[in-house]
Amino acid sequence: MRARYPGHVVSIRAEQAEDAPAIRHVHEQAFGQPAEAAVVDRLRQTCKDSLSLVADDGAVVGHILFTPVEIEGAERRIAGMALAPMAVHPDHQRQGVGSQLVRGGLDILRGRGCPFAIVVGHPEYYRRFGFEPASRHGLVSQWEGMPDEVFMALILDAPAMTGISGTARYREEFDGL
Repeated sequence: MRARYPGHVVSIRAEQAEDAPAIRHVHEQAFGQPAEAAVVDRLRQTCKDSLSLVADDGAVVGHILFTPVEIEGAERRIAGMALAPMAVHPDHQRQGVGSQLVRGGLDILRGRGCPFAIVVGHPEYYRRFGFEPASRHGLVSQWEGMPDEVFMALILDAPAMTGISGTARYREEFDGL
């Protein structure tokens, strides 16, 4: 899929094996530390059910990762996806690249019948995609003390989520981040 921005054209595509070093570089530059890049590297090795997309303008300038997450409810469990992490190289920020990555990923998840997506992030940013505090849906984070306004959910399949509430459990690779 291609997106146009003022003076900037990027392609959003699935990550390829040869993209790994460039993805690492984008995360290190965007976050100013290697922690998020290390999580992506670990998940690449251990999680085969992830959705990993890159923004490419001749080089990888952005990356987004969605990984399986589970809601542990009182009566049943349901699997969805967690958006984390996402990064855009500083030279390409504020040009719509991150928004296109989020929209592209959410469109793919909808097409796959994913019932929900969760994210820990800036409320002002993620609200534009339909995310809202997860507590509105009876969902809480596995991490105690997580501020309500930054732990957000987007319900993609409302009938599948009927009667679901509980704790969202991320993959163990996120522990300690």
